[in-house]
Amino acid sequence: MRFSVVASALVAVVVGFGGTLAVIVQAARHLGASPDQASSWVAALCLGIAVTSIGLSLYYRMPIVTSWSLAGAVLIGSAPAGIGLAEGTGAFLFAAVLMLMTGAVPWVQQEIARLPASIAGAMLAGLLLRYMLALFQAAQTSPSLVLPLLAIFLAWRLMHPSSAPLAVIAAGVPLAGWLGLPMPEAAGVALSSLALSSLALMPVAWSVPALLGLGLPLFLVTIATQQISGAAVLRVSGYVPPLRGALLTTGLVSFGLAPFGGYSVNLSSITAALCTGPDAHPDPAKRWLTGPIYGLLYLLLALFGASLVSVVGGLPPALVTAVAGTALLGPLTGSLATAMARDTERFAALMAFGVTASGLTLLGVGAAFWGLVAGLLALGLERLRRA
Repeated sequence: MRFSVVASALVAVVVGFGGTLAVIVQAARHLGASPDQASSWVAALCLGIAVTSIGLSLYYRMPIVTSWSLAGAVLIGSAPAGIGLAEGTGAFLFAAVLMLMTGAVPWVQQEIARLPASIAGAMLAGLLLRYMLALFQAAQTSPSLVLPLLAIFLAWRLMHPSSAPLAVIAAGVPLAGWLGLPMPEAAGVALSSLALSSLALMPVAWSVPALLGLGLPLFLVTIATQQISGAAVLRVSGYVPPLRGALLTTGLVSFGLAPFGGYSVNLSSITAALCTGPDAHPDPAKRWLTGPIYGLLYLLLALFGASLVSVVGGLPPALVTAVAGTALLGPLTGSLATAMARDTERFAALMAFGVTASGLTLLGVGAAFWGLVAGLLALGLERLRRA
């Protein structure tokens, strides 16, 4: 097995887990979860990601990796007062049922499969652009940390592109400590005395306001920002995404783990780009190996996540931003190339890119969905004019 396969999977896990863990914990606490219940959320989500990534990649022989819904966590963290942990758990179950129903309707997958590659690439590029911008914004606010890491990334990439983000991680932790930045307390002790995580059964209550105000929007943002764009990542990399199987699998796993805090397991959109491109493996037929490695790493996080939550969550934000931003520069380049490849679709792709990158949110639905709508609308008008 090539080292690049392991490196790509490891970087994807570090970016996906370390970059958004704090949002998950905050969302759990917003609904009134105790520390043990919040740890159960993380363990359940990691377990779901491990099972689905390994299973889907092995079955379809594609680099299919899953994640938790970051947009969903933001939505949960802003849930209106009156929706507590029990009502929230009921909403998670409702959203999972809606996902299963979507996977069971064939024409939905057929329509999504017809998405033009240029629009898909533009939508993905719009999502990835935020990370590049955040990287250089962090370089302005924390230049002593980010600029040396960026220089290390550029120099290392000349020798071995796929492992360059790992060099950033390896250099970033000691550099942050040397600069005196706040680091996780007793990190060495926590890592040397890892304790097994445990799943805690959450109370369940059914409330119409929670189902309509949290469950339905959670389903919509997950479809718009994760499932559609996750399938787009596979399409941009030359694969035919098995959307029906992915929707049914992630919906079923989400339904089973929702009572333990696993609010949504879905196709990954951002970190998947690290596992599906040529940096992972030059042979597209062998990139699927990143899926099982990625899943096994998340299985370790599921087993020992309770001990790692405070460690990873305590890393300096600028360090996490530098790791994510440098790791996603390559996928951003590929997505922009795909988006602008066809002359007749460039304007539509630009519309999709601009709306997605803007972060526009309407009716509780995220920018990836509206970018898709804008791109398809512009493409349809262009084709109508030519006709």
